[in-house]
Amino acid sequence: MYAVHMTEQTTAPAHWKRNTALFLSGQTISLFGSMIVQYAVMWYVTFETQSGFAVALYAIAAFLPQGVVSIFGGVFADRMNRRVLVMLADGTIAAVTLVLALLMLNGVTDLWIILLAVGARSIGAGVQTPAVQAMIPQIAPPDQLMRVNGIFQTIQSAMALLAPAAAGAVFGLFGIVPVFFIDVVTAAIGIVFLAFVVVPTLASIAEKTSSYRDDLVEGFRYIWRHQVVRWLLLVFAIIFLLTVAPSFITPLLVARTFGTDVWMVTVLEVAFSVGMLLGGVLVSTVLAKFSRIGLILFATFGFAAFTIGLGLAPNLWVFYGFMFGFGLLVPLFSAPFMTLVQETVDPEKHGRVFSYVGIVMALATPIGMMVFGPLADVISVQTLLVVAGVATILVIVVAILLPSGRAAMAAARAQRPAGDETVSEAPDASDAPDVNGADGGVPLAEERQRDQR
Repeated sequence: MYAVHMTEQTTAPAHWKRNTALFLSGQTISLFGSMIVQYAVMWYVTFETQSGFAVALYAIAAFLPQGVVSIFGGVFADRMNRRVLVMLADGTIAAVTLVLALLMLNGVTDLWIILLAVGARSIGAGVQTPAVQAMIPQIAPPDQLMRVNGIFQTIQSAMALLAPAAAGAVFGLFGIVPVFFIDVVTAAIGIVFLAFVVVPTLASIAEKTSSYRDDLVEGFRYIWRHQVVRWLLLVFAIIFLLTVAPSFITPLLVARTFGTDVWMVTVLEVAFSVGMLLGGVLVSTVLAKFSRIGLILFATFGFAAFTIGLGLAPNLWVFYGFMFGFGLLVPLFSAPFMTLVQETVDPEKHGRVFSYVGIVMALATPIGMMVFGPLADVISVQTLLVVAGVATILVIVVAILLPSGRAAMAAARAQRPAGDETVSEAPDASDAPDVNGADGGVPLAEERQRDQR
């Protein structure tokens, strides 16, 4: 629809506020439908089979394909117009959902068909997610990037709060099929909104002569040589393995220790979601100018502390309080993380880098649960949470003290978004010496991008 060439990343499109509003509005509507399906299908499989093995199969179908396909999705995002790619992926997911709805209307409810559809949706997400994340820096000015990411995180937190309630109401009153039709409608609305967003096409796309395989290998090499991105991905993986994965067994702790009333686990999810919502508001407002790396470290140690607190909570309401705090820190970690990656990575490599971020996100939690899940049957969940929190602190301290970690943090602190002259420092865990020229110099904010989330 729009043929716009962008040769410099610092050149934000005219009417960027309009573009950003359309983009966020469309993605919010589309995300809401997707999350409703996610909850409803998970509950449907649980209620219909009452099998832990079936639920495990659902989790594999929902996460594993996205993690694998993200590798290639990032390459696509660096070789195609990202707006068109997101529209195609969203449309394909909606088509798969529509086919599943029609099959179930006609009495076809085999588990393997449902899991196949879930896997196909996951593949679409693996293509869509890196492109969405890489798109944001193309439509938002550099000095507004942190704020836009914070707003997007706030939206996602709000959806995490509203989607379970909506899914429960529709699923409980009308069954699973109407949920699918809602997702098809919201996807269509999101695509229409996105069609009116002006997304510049990077000049490097038209000049590409390398193969897909070359781009894929180059993306891995780029991350390996880029110490800031490599270190950030390491911290990201640690957080998902040692704090996010154990948090999935907190409902088990509630059931074993405090009771099996449904309201108890419901309040647990609400406390976490409200915390995320408030954290997103803070990041998009008062914390928007804070040091990216400072916020990341503050949130990382906070995750560890709250994980320990969850294991030591003396009663249910204190437990809810720690879960609220855990949710509050999620945007304080994720928004600066995404922003810093966007600011430091070359624009033409954004898609590939975010694809590896997606891989870590999609695979680290299931891997962690393969360890913590079985252990929870032989060791108390409280003990596991305390051990995981302590392990997080020790591993992060080591990562900070390593020369590569100190150099990465110093290089990250040197990053300043264009037009952002004064950046306050958030609580920081290390006064790393200034290291210049690491890996030939970190790409400046003018060369940043963002395709996703």
